[in-house]
Amino acid sequence: MRIRQLALTPDLVARVHRVLEDPGPEPGLVYHTGEDYDGIVGSMLATHSPGRDAWLFAYGSLIWKPEVDHVEARQGSARGWHRSFCFRITRWRATREQPGLMMALDRGGQCRGMLYRLPGDTLEAQIGKLFRREFTAKPPNSMPRWIKVETDRELVRAIAFVMNRRSPAYVGRLAPEDVADMLARACGHWGSGAEYLRNTVAHLEEHGIHDRNLWRLQRLVADRIDRSAACDEPAG
Repeated sequence: MRIRQLALTPDLVARVHRVLEDPGPEPGLVYHTGEDYDGIVGSMLATHSPGRDAWLFAYGSLIWKPEVDHVEARQGSARGWHRSFCFRITRWRATREQPGLMMALDRGGQCRGMLYRLPGDTLEAQIGKLFRREFTAKPPNSMPRWIKVETDRELVRAIAFVMNRRSPAYVGRLAPEDVADMLARACGHWGSGAEYLRNTVAHLEEHGIHDRNLWRLQRLVADRIDRSAACDEPAG
């Protein structure tokens, strides 16, 4: 399989990178407690047969950094959902001075991604770990729910992290140019928005999944970083 060459190269991503310290939790935000997470895990599993394996639908960073034990992986399509940089962040891959955007599954369209089958005997512990990674503050931006995902064999029920449109961080559908402007500049202690975008697109392509919207977006981000670097160069 031929892998397409991304315009957003490692060199361009490196131009955005800055070494930053974690500023810590933002004042005024209320964070989930261990009790909260246990309750959410319990609610999710209340509609799942005890001891049975479960599917996890990955559309972004979970593809290239799943951090869960799985016994099977396959591709699948979630109808009624699409990838979108639709919520604002000021930590992790951004700062308060230079906000960024993070991707979630938002309503509408279709999304092709990866399905991971999680073993039933460790399911409660695994999704508890995932939930602690995927959302921290209240209300959550990306919240877990069961969705239906089509594979080439069957329709499966899977856990996915979808956008909470009631979150104050939700920005809706922005123009690709506006998204690119933010991703080309934002960087936090976890890395940059450009790095996150490149990793996502590159790993999707490795799996044979071509997302036209993200492909266009990585070109826009690459162009902005390139032009910004050219403007910073001293005149000869």
